[in-house]
Amino acid sequence: MKTINRIEATRAKKFEPTQEMTELLVASGSDKRDYALTATHDLAKALELPLRRGVLYGNILDRFFTPVDFRPGTTIDFPLDFLAPGTEKNFVAYTIPNHGRIPERHVEGDVITVSTYEIAASIDWLLKYARDARWDVATRGLQVLRASFVKKLNDDGLHTILAAAVDRNIVVYDSLAAPGTFTKRLLSLLQQVMRRNQGGNSTSLNRGRLTDLLMSPEALEDMRNWSIADIDEVTRNQIFNAPEGTLSRIFGVNLWDLDEFGLGQQYQNFYLNDLGGALAPGDEELVIGLDLESNDSFFMPIREPLQIFEDDMMHRQRRTGFYGWQEQGFALLDSRRTVIGSL
Repeated sequence: MKTINRIEATRAKKFEPTQEMTELLVASGSDKRDYALTATHDLAKALELPLRRGVLYGNILDRFFTPVDFRPGTTIDFPLDFLAPGTEKNFVAYTIPNHGRIPERHVEGDVITVSTYEIAASIDWLLKYARDARWDVATRGLQVLRASFVKKLNDDGLHTILAAAVDRNIVVYDSLAAPGTFTKRLLSLLQQVMRRNQGGNSTSLNRGRLTDLLMSPEALEDMRNWSIADIDEVTRNQIFNAPEGTLSRIFGVNLWDLDEFGLGQQYQNFYLNDLGGALAPGDEELVIGLDLESNDSFFMPIREPLQIFEDDMMHRQRRTGFYGWQEQGFALLDSRRTVIGSL
């Protein structure tokens, strides 16, 4: 799934208008209103698919949430795990005597219903840019339109993750580290806590494992300052010579540096101020650990994919534009798939 998403993301970034699209763009800038509106309508539908791809795969959510399409009118619900927290150890096999029957064990899970909501955005530009086939202007406008949806979805998805982490109410920190410093020991502690607090034993279903860590660019940069006492010389050399953006995995954990994490940044402020979360005394930054091993808890139900329409009220202002909306929701079914780290 993630391989496909990366391919689609690459395609989404390379928007190349066809000759037909160029003709529609020029026609949308016509002084003949009916002709211009018809061309703008056709252009909106031609742009819908590339914009939809960009919104769905051009964000950070495809690393964590699994999109699930639903038909209009369908009740969106997800069955929760049959194994309730704390019962993992109870599911075992038995030695059967010569006379006796196999013990029965009935399991059933609860169902959670997820509400969806609509988001919308719009963009417009002067008719003269359309008339002159200025794809440089139009493409930039479409990038802004796409970015509006992407930003909203990113925020809502990450807010869902942060809320689930707060609900779990486990904060892991390295008491030996200086405030604001990301250490190898903190990563090890996060791995241990994620594993121990999932319940069960070594062979339990959906055994917990830290697979991904969301952090600030500054926290990731701390790795470049690890000394020979922290890691071997070969690993240090790989860190020092790694191109920008390629240092993304250690101890089998994927490291995602997000600009919205860090001291005074958006997601940390949301965690502290809106959710009432806390860091360890004296610590400065937040990191969030995720367990994506079984891919059973992070879902993005989509009731209506992105729809793009022409704005027929702009022609009088000698402008042309587009607007669109989509309907989706977010669900994190098991908060044990998250853990908070403090540094």
